[in-house]
Amino acid sequence: MTKTIRIGTRDSELALWQAHTVQHLLQELGYSTEIVAVKSTGDIILDKPLYELGITGIFTKTLDVAMISGQIDIAVHSMKDVPTALPQGIVQAAVLERANVLDILVHRGNVDFLNGSGTVATGSLRRQAQWLNKYPNHKTEDLRGNVNTRMQKLNESDWDGAIFAAAGLERINLKPETYIDLDWMIPAPAQGAMLVVAMENDEFSLDALAQLNHIETEICTYIERQFLRTLEGGCTAPIGAIARYNEIDDTIHFKGVLFSIDGQEKIEIDRSFDISEWKKLGFNCAKEILDNGGTALMAEIKSKLKK
Repeated sequence: MTKTIRIGTRDSELALWQAHTVQHLLQELGYSTEIVAVKSTGDIILDKPLYELGITGIFTKTLDVAMISGQIDIAVHSMKDVPTALPQGIVQAAVLERANVLDILVHRGNVDFLNGSGTVATGSLRRQAQWLNKYPNHKTEDLRGNVNTRMQKLNESDWDGAIFAAAGLERINLKPETYIDLDWMIPAPAQGAMLVVAMENDEFSLDALAQLNHIETEICTYIERQFLRTLEGGCTAPIGAIARYNEIDDTIHFKGVLFSIDGQEKIEIDRSFDISEWKKLGFNCAKEILDNGGTALMAEIKSKLKK
C-alpha cells in the first residue's frame, strides 16, 4: 500500500522550514508527501503573554485537531512547544537529531548594559527568570510572535536586546552577527529538537517516520520532558532542563532547574548518571527538586499565574 503523507505544520517561516526538512527526508526514502500549512492560535494572538492565554499546547492544538479530523497525516513541531501529554490517539513518531540547544542574546552591537541597567525582551518565563537571576537590576519586556516578527520588534524597539533559541535563527539564516551565546542559561526541555507526531493507528506513517528517529536525541529529550511533566510545569513555569549523553563512559549528564518568576529563588540539580537509569532519570531528578522546596515554589508559581 502507498499513499501521500500529508505533513501538517504552522505557517511561519521556521515551521515551514522544519516541515520541508521532514518532507525532504521522507522523499529521500521514496515516500510521496504534501505540505499542509495551518495557522495556530499562538501565532494569531500576539498581544498577551503565553502564560496568560491559559492554553497548554497553544502552538500544537490546531494541528492536533487537523490530524484527528483526518485533514493531515503527520505534524512537525518544535519539540519544546509540545505538551508532555499528547492528545488521545496521537503518538510520538520520530525525534530528529538535535540542533543547537543554546539560548542567545541578540543585541544592538553594544553590550555595556550588561554591566549596569538594561531592558531585555522575551516571551518566556524561563528566560525571564534566569535573566533576572543573573541581572537583577535589569527589566524584562514581553516579546511574542514567530522569530521573524520578534526580530522585527527588536529592531523597532529601544530594548537593549532580546533572547532567542539559537536553533530557530540558524535554521532560517536569521542569526545576526550581534549576538552572545547564553551558555549559562539552562534551555527549555527538548530545545533544539524537532518532533513528528502521527495517529497511533496509522501504521504506514509510523513505519515511515521510524526511519527518521535519532535515538540519542529521543532518550535525552524523554528525560527532559519527564522532568518537566513531573514538576507539572506545562509550557509556562520557569523550568529548564538539559540531558547530554557521553558515549565515552556511557553516562547521561543532566542539569535541571526551577526558578521563581522573579528569578530570586533557584532550585537545581546537576549530576551524571549511568545510561541504564535513563527511563526514570527525569522523574527522580524532578522529585529531588520537589523535595528540596520545589513543591512550595510550584504552588507559588501557579498561584501567581492564575491572578
